[in-house]
Amino acid sequence: MKQKGYLPRVVDRLIDDSLGYSGGILIEGVRACGKTMTGRQHASSEVALDSGLPQIRAALEVDPSLLLRGDVPRLIDEWQIEPSLWNLVRRQIDSRRLPGQFILTGSCVPAEDASRHSGAHRLSRIRMRPMTLFERGRGDGGVSLADLFDGRAPEPVLDSRTSVPEVLDDLVHGGWPGDHDLTTRQAQRHLRDYVEDVINIDVGRLDGEPRRDPVRLRALMRSLARHVGTEASFSTIAKDVSGQSLTAQTAVAYVNALKRLFIIEEQPPWAPHLRSRYAVRTSPKLHFVDPALAAAVTATSAERLLEDLETAGLWFESQVVQHLRVFAEALGGHVHHYRDKAGKEADVIVELDDGRWAAFEVKLGRRQIPAAQASLAAFVADVDTARTPSPAFTAVVTADGPTMPLPDGAVTFPLGALGP
Repeated sequence: MKQKGYLPRVVDRLIDDSLGYSGGILIEGVRACGKTMTGRQHASSEVALDSGLPQIRAALEVDPSLLLRGDVPRLIDEWQIEPSLWNLVRRQIDSRRLPGQFILTGSCVPAEDASRHSGAHRLSRIRMRPMTLFERGRGDGGVSLADLFDGRAPEPVLDSRTSVPEVLDDLVHGGWPGDHDLTTRQAQRHLRDYVEDVINIDVGRLDGEPRRDPVRLRALMRSLARHVGTEASFSTIAKDVSGQSLTAQTAVAYVNALKRLFIIEEQPPWAPHLRSRYAVRTSPKLHFVDPALAAAVTATSAERLLEDLETAGLWFESQVVQHLRVFAEALGGHVHHYRDKAGKEADVIVELDDGRWAAFEVKLGRRQIPAAQASLAAFVADVDTARTPSPAFTAVVTADGPTMPLPDGAVTFPLGALGP
């Protein structure tokens, strides 16, 4: 069902490919990130379980399988509202033995149910997130992640034609499709309402979850915003929750609820074979699915970020992680981070399923490129290439720097230039 004005997404190609071999696909992601619009773009018919239509309620009460009838691919929007549909879809896929039958979308992970089949070999899972700068039309995509892995260097561009204030404005605006045409001030107001809905409504609707205190949850989200992209422990996060008594165990439970809503994502550590004997840190980093949520929950504008460049740097790094997740997953890859107890680190490691990997350092300003380059070189020199392959490339990502090769073979480019 092609839609006028649809903004193409990086996952579109992955969806087309998956529908060619899998009986169905499950598009998961945070609420309002564009799952329904993207599902419609690839579907031939649809049923929206959250529409409130009486005929849908009647079908759910009498015979839920009636909702599976229609031209294929059949979109079942917000399937988790009626979890029993999962097994019905699986059985239909088994019965029809044809690819491309169903597209399911979901904005949260239902509670575990022993009677619900995993869907393995029947449904392919695809994660969606808010739009990248490339998808928003705020970046040119001149630096292709796929090309970098294939050894093709980008064309040098010495003027990024952007500035740190503009980049921070884009960060605070966020990548929600419904906010695409709003001003940054309007988008932030909208996101603050969104955060309040998450706190007061969405978490309470999660099945299998005890009631969460909205005041504590709001305070926890503000603490998470202050620790975005760090290895802060749950004890540290709990102690940082101002005005509320919160244990580390409670903080873990609250974060797990936010993970089920796809609001919070982990960036796990990477453990290569090393020449040195320094222990590798094993704590994941926590990120909001879009750092604009950190700005919303703390009521932080781009102007305020310019007055706190430490926070700006952490949130910009988180935005880079978000973009690399989107582009890497389209290549069958995943993002990690690396840090050992000697202080050697890489802000982001992208590892593909075929074993190729790349290391990234993230710096807000172009003047920090030499330091980032030296940090990457020190980290790579410690990797035991007899047991872990050498990186496909290393890169320094900035807000406003040039696109160009560096003397040691690394490459640098601004985030706005990055594409799939």
